[in-house]
Amino acid sequence: MILRRLARPMLAAIFISGGIDALRNPAAHAEAAKPLLDTMIGTAGDRLPAQVPTDPQTLVKIDGAVKIGAGVALALNKFPRVASLLLAGSLVPTTLATHRFWDEKDSAVATNQRIHFMKNVGLLGGLLLAVGDTEGKPSLGWRARRATREVNKRAHELGEWAHDTGESVTETVAEAPRKARKALAGVLPG
Repeated sequence: MILRRLARPMLAAIFISGGIDALRNPAAHAEAAKPLLDTMIGTAGDRLPAQVPTDPQTLVKIDGAVKIGAGVALALNKFPRVASLLLAGSLVPTTLATHRFWDEKDSAVATNQRIHFMKNVGLLGGLLLAVGDTEGKPSLGWRARRATREVNKRAHELGEWAHDTGESVTETVAEAPRKARKALAGVLPG
């Protein structure tokens, strides 16, 4: 659909731009993120594996790389649901770190930060819509529910068949895999 072809790159643009800026100037982003990171790292403390980086600049660079990679994937319509989920996961801590309007003493700065906070909430809403967008195809949940109903229906038919033919449970069980494969052949994609 033309709407998706236009909307996805438009949504991705701000993340790609922000990711590039974070990689070019990680020190400024790390300074803004430091209070939140200190709180989070302090809370997690010793439970973090040694391999998890805790340096603010390293975390900012990782976040920037995720934003660029997922943003480009979303813009090019490659794995758009996964890309949107990654961007949403990146947006939440970024918003909480950089737009803490509730901590601001100056009302003008607080108002500006609140506007940016709400803008990011709106972006998060757009990303969540993109995460849920199946492009008109049935979702995996729908497919699983349908397959379950079909398997249950076929199992019931198998039970009736065993009862009608008078076969023993052993004979019915021996025949079940062939019947199950036949039942699933019409439900699951090839």
